[in-house]
Amino acid sequence: MTGYGRSVASYTLPLAALAMAFAVRASGLSVDGGALNARILVGALSSAIMFTTIFVVLDHAEAVARRVGEPYGTLVLTFAVTAIEVSIIVSMMLHGANNPTLARESVFSTVMITSTGVVGICLTLGGWRYRKQEIVRQGTSAYLSVLIALTVMTLVLPTYTRATDPGTFSAAQLGFVSVLSVLLYAGFVFAQTVRHREDFVQGQAHDVPIGTASGSISISALLLLCGLIGIVLLAEQVAASVEDALAAYQVTQADSIVGALIALLVLMPEAISAVRASLNNELQRGLNVAMGSACATIGLTIPAVAAASLLTGRGLTLGLPSADAVLLILALLICTVSFGTERTTFLTGMVHIVVFFTYVFLIFVP
Repeated sequence: MTGYGRSVASYTLPLAALAMAFAVRASGLSVDGGALNARILVGALSSAIMFTTIFVVLDHAEAVARRVGEPYGTLVLTFAVTAIEVSIIVSMMLHGANNPTLARESVFSTVMITSTGVVGICLTLGGWRYRKQEIVRQGTSAYLSVLIALTVMTLVLPTYTRATDPGTFSAAQLGFVSVLSVLLYAGFVFAQTVRHREDFVQGQAHDVPIGTASGSISISALLLLCGLIGIVLLAEQVAASVEDALAAYQVTQADSIVGALIALLVLMPEAISAVRASLNNELQRGLNVAMGSACATIGLTIPAVAAASLLTGRGLTLGLPSADAVLLILALLICTVSFGTERTTFLTGMVHIVVFFTYVFLIFVP
């Protein structure tokens, strides 16, 4: 982390993002207040501050992560990013008219971006620099098994149940699948951090804490929290502004675009962290970050959104259309093949990137 602790921006930007978020809300321009042009302008300003803050928050998160060591450090960023996504989706679900497919599109986008985009960039850049990179096959297999089970149960199965309309769960089914998702993810975290910790750590380099005073770590943790809260509030404003702009210009596939935008915004810190790890020849750590975020998104976001749906009575559509389901299964199959051995190359990453570009293209040309 270049110059960490010496930059004034690393201390001021998280607080600035938080102040900007509260100022927007106090101004009456938040989400659906004020004129359309004014909301779009505020959204653009919020975007600039948010993207700048993301990089600073990433440095603070990595400082904390390095201090606590792997795989606990990965979980710091994973839980933080998942909290961001849950907050944004739930707040947008409760804002305005009911949008039953927003959660589905956001979770689907998160899985596709991580398993094809982020993983593809990591494998390609790392393989190009180091020719071949090693991974811990037991750890990646554990990620994939959990990801496949959660994905099929929550995004594919609803299309084939018969209790309600296609693509939806009944209240009993939704509660049952949500509980199973939380239990499975909790079991995975226990295996990752306690029972089979060695399967998720490549070598011993990640267990060495950085030489930072405990006071600095406390400050980093505090600024990380402030920055994340600010990003949550600003991301909500940015997503709502994009939704307003798409509606104003009558753009089709608005749900898919907004869902992809939410996923991209909240995954930015993890994506950068994963690519950095790959370029430092720490591919397993990069995969832990990327695949961990996908597992956490389904294992925690879907139950949280389901709870909000059941409490508010707003409908929730989780089942994917057939084209998206095929693309999702393709991405999971490629991950299974890519991580079937203990080494990867740049060609492995290019396959993932091709699928990612296909996903992006089909958002705009379904």
